[in-house]
Amino acid sequence: MEDKASTTVKMFLDHTAGLPAIKEPVPANAFYEWPLIIQILEDAELWWAPGTEQGYHALTKGFLCGEILRRVTGQTIGEFLQKEFSVPLGLDFFMGLPDDRMKDAATMIFPEQADPPADFFLSVEANPDGIQSKVFTNDGGHMEEFQTTAALKAEIPAAGGLATAKGLASIYAPFACGGELNGIRFVDEDHLHRMSSVSTACGLDKSLLVPMRFSEGFTKTMDNRRGKPGNQDSILMSEDAFGCPGFGGSIGLADPGAHMSFGYCMNNMGPGTALNPRGQSLLNGTYQSVGYRLGKFGRWYKS
Repeated sequence: MEDKASTTVKMFLDHTAGLPAIKEPVPANAFYEWPLIIQILEDAELWWAPGTEQGYHALTKGFLCGEILRRVTGQTIGEFLQKEFSVPLGLDFFMGLPDDRMKDAATMIFPEQADPPADFFLSVEANPDGIQSKVFTNDGGHMEEFQTTAALKAEIPAAGGLATAKGLASIYAPFACGGELNGIRFVDEDHLHRMSSVSTACGLDKSLLVPMRFSEGFTKTMDNRRGKPGNQDSILMSEDAFGCPGFGGSIGLADPGAHMSFGYCMNNMGPGTALNPRGQSLLNGTYQSVGYRLGKFGRWYKS
């Protein structure tokens, strides 16, 4: 536990904090009870000393960062989202879906995995005590129940955002426009620079088992197309861009250099662990439409 005292907010944001998954068994429905999951994380054993390794904190990051926000602002992540973004920008974007919007939630279709499968999914099956398996199986049953009313109403920051594609693109719009939109300043130039700058990168992310690059809070462009079959999912953006892909192939991002934000979501989820070819093709077309070209090393540039 002494190691946890050395954890910084930056480590929570860039996936180096050492808590990419929970080793100890998570009680049923724990993800729907905020005080309980926070207590579990406070007591959880680290996978590595904070700041010494990089591993995508797939489900834990949202709770960890959300609790910091709650202690600083007094607001839950869902309340903060509504007050600071959804209401001022007029977004269809919720974390904790209200009762009157339940009928608007699409039914998600879980994906068939690609052949050959990614090393991530091979590890889920082969190593029940590994990070990958704990991410997928040690969630208090959420993976099997994520479309229930209880799950939709819960505030699960890393896996419970509900938005239209327009809402997803629009929440990134202020950051594509210098940090200000509709006369509202969301971040200053210095913070925008931190959001877009690489904070950590490695040749093998300990969670996803592929190379990954992160800024403080976001995923950066990553070209894995030359990896072995099964590990080729990539996120091909410009170097200015930052965002976050979601399981199934969705993505939201801001590109301050192109003055562009982008959102793609679907209910028929695709295979893979990052932005799969279906979503990437839409992003490629968007970059082409604003005069960018894809370089041979996987970054989009202004033509």
